[in-house]
Amino acid sequence: MDRTLKARLEARLSDHLRAPVYQRHDETEIRIEPGSVPEVLRTLHDALDLRFEILADLAGVDTGVAMQVVYHLWSPMTSDWLRVIADGISRDDPRAPSATFLWIGAEWLEREAYDMYGIVFEGNRDLRRIFMPPDYTSFPLRKDFLLPDDAARSPGAGVRHVERAHVSAGAADPAAGIRRAPAS
Repeated sequence: MDRTLKARLEARLSDHLRAPVYQRHDETEIRIEPGSVPEVLRTLHDALDLRFEILADLAGVDTGVAMQVVYHLWSPMTSDWLRVIADGISRDDPRAPSATFLWIGAEWLEREAYDMYGIVFEGNRDLRRIFMPPDYTSFPLRKDFLLPDDAARSPGAGVRHVERAHVSAGAADPAAGIRRAPAS
């Protein structure tokens, strides 16, 4: 754990931090407002004593209350990985600034977060679906996304594999090659 990193982050970013700097093992974590993303990322990237040169990952998160964007950064100046969490993004209209102005590779990571969570990255010049079909209207990793056979919408109905079609009582089950008896 790099305690000097914690001190440097607190000194440079105290106005942007939503919570105390958190450290555990070889990870340091900071939480910021979504509007602070460009300034904080630029500081982390450009400051000579920080130099977080590599964006290793970017991910969307749906907490059920708000959305988040999580950035994982690496620097040659510290042995710690840095996790930056842009917290408190509206679930109704999830928007965050793009990180493509620093890391061109963020374009693909932001497309994935858009595709799975619906987070719009303002400034990303190619924000379109990357996994789902272009005409798909839902965001599969959001907490409010339900599959047609989701047991949460039908208490007591049980859970079945998505790959298997629903077979009503008395109908032939093509997967098993048997005919089911009607329920009495």
